[in-house]
Amino acid sequence: MEHHKLDSIDLRILSELQADGRITNVELSRRAKITAPPCLRRMRALEKAGYIKGYHADLDGKQLGYEVTAFVFVGLSSQADADLKRFEEQARSWPQVRECYMLSGEVDFLLKCVAKDLSSFQSFITDTLTAAKNVAGVKSSLVIHPSKREPGVPVEVK
Repeated sequence: MEHHKLDSIDLRILSELQADGRITNVELSRRAKITAPPCLRRMRALEKAGYIKGYHADLDGKQLGYEVTAFVFVGLSSQADADLKRFEEQARSWPQVRECYMLSGEVDFLLKCVAKDLSSFQSFITDTLTAAKNVAGVKSSLVIHPSKREPGVPVEVK
């Protein structure tokens, strides 16, 4: 991955794209205070360098019938590298798991999961997750409501 030093224009481009991935290049260039062609070149360079991982639509889970969001803490019986990788592969294959993080400390993984209802969430936990090879323990916490949802990272524009 090719990295280059980010200047204030790059940071402004990243900040604006993170806030609105559908912004037009013309509007982005206006906000970045440069003309459209160099703005597009900079954006492509930021993508190529790996600063921009992709673009996606932020969907409303409740509108699509996903009433349950939960965080699930998973402990494995073995933390051998092959076992950790195997669990990560499994987690990537489960559509209910929207995010998966390997942790240090008391638990091995934190999963952000969604489900249509409590019954389907319970089925996922009991039939799939706890039944998975090497899973020693599972604890979950249901989300009552999100207080802040801000994907990405803070970008300080100079």
